[in-house]
Amino acid sequence: MTYQETLDFLFNALPMFQRVGASAFKKDLSNTWALCEHLGNPQEKFKAVHIAGTNGKGSSSHALAAVLQQADYKTGLYTSPHLKSFTERIRINGIEIPEQEVVLYVAENKDFLEELKPSFFEMTVAMAFWFFAKEKVDIAIIEVGMGGRLDSTNVINPELCLITNIGWDHMQFLGDTLPKIAGEKAGIIKENTPVVISQTQEECREVFVEKATEKHALIVFADEKWKVKRIEEKETQNSSSKAHYEVFHEGKFSKLRFGLLGDYQVWNIPGILETIFQLQKLGWNISNLDIEIGLSNISELTGLKGRWQILGSSPLIIADTGHNEPGIRAILNQLGKYSFGKLWMVLGMVNDKDVSKILALLPKNANYIFCEAKIPRAFAAGDLAEKAEEFSLFGEIIPNIPEAIEYARKNAAPDDLIFIGGSTFVVAEIKEL
Repeated sequence: MTYQETLDFLFNALPMFQRVGASAFKKDLSNTWALCEHLGNPQEKFKAVHIAGTNGKGSSSHALAAVLQQADYKTGLYTSPHLKSFTERIRINGIEIPEQEVVLYVAENKDFLEELKPSFFEMTVAMAFWFFAKEKVDIAIIEVGMGGRLDSTNVINPELCLITNIGWDHMQFLGDTLPKIAGEKAGIIKENTPVVISQTQEECREVFVEKATEKHALIVFADEKWKVKRIEEKETQNSSSKAHYEVFHEGKFSKLRFGLLGDYQVWNIPGILETIFQLQKLGWNISNLDIEIGLSNISELTGLKGRWQILGSSPLIIADTGHNEPGIRAILNQLGKYSFGKLWMVLGMVNDKDVSKILALLPKNANYIFCEAKIPRAFAAGDLAEKAEEFSLFGEIIPNIPEAIEYARKNAAPDDLIFIGGSTFVVAEIKEL
């Protein structure tokens, strides 16, 4: 098959949660185990760090990959969903899996895949393991897709686990309380394997402690060891591409330049730093210079896109993939630090979540442009606008995302601010990304 035919097979022959939602969700790991066994258990052939969480797991995964790359380790990185290209999901040292490898994987295993009928995600996870084993990576950073306990990535035996944050997301699958959701995330904790918790949340703490005790796993609440504070700078049209932090650890102060601009990274950095510290204790050779350069150049080293990404000035244009209540809260908090004339929000969402809590947070004095991503799960722009009216949010309905952005650009004054987001899939359709 050609590469396009291969992608058509991956996307169309089998369900994909990001596109279609609940019908693609599998409640056990049997297909993943069967697929891994068919491939010769590639997941056993490389070291790994396993990362779960509601918010922050993508940023943390890329940050750790950047540091390990800088330390001269051949580093695999598996993340989801992709923004622009399928190959973004699987990278080694920041380089995406070649298209011909995707074709080869499907061609070699097509009969088995058609017989087993795994989900899109199960097939893609196995592809990542197959490629990392084939290329003999030293270590791979593996990001959970959703939850943890029943996620297809949860067949690895990692060096350590990192759990970033627990929030209200995917409740129809993971549970209707934070402790229940935490229990699903805690499902990645393995026997005698250290686990780092980025952000202490009292209602979830006992869940993690109990699971770690059951698994004889060292547990560290990173924000109790690392005190991290952003050094406030005036946010302007020409703000620096690096964020600056003060770090206090074991009685010592230090400064940290971090290559991702979102204020919400303050919750991720303790977990990232403690994970590096634990890797050093396990014998990984990571110097302070590797940490400094790696964390300062995350996007350049790994190709990460869409995290508080500044796309233009006059007017200032910012995109961010934050899409649940805590993520949107953090975005609005940071937007409040900018000086601008009017706020324009190019907004789209998915239709299988309760968007009311998010709409209730949004500013009533912004100019809204309601749009929709080209996926079956997209909330129709007209329906989203109708729902938004219940919260006194008004604006234009322009379903096509590039056209919606162009409308904002043409109508915004040079000192205005345009924010694009509400869904990962909206950010994915930004041409400049």
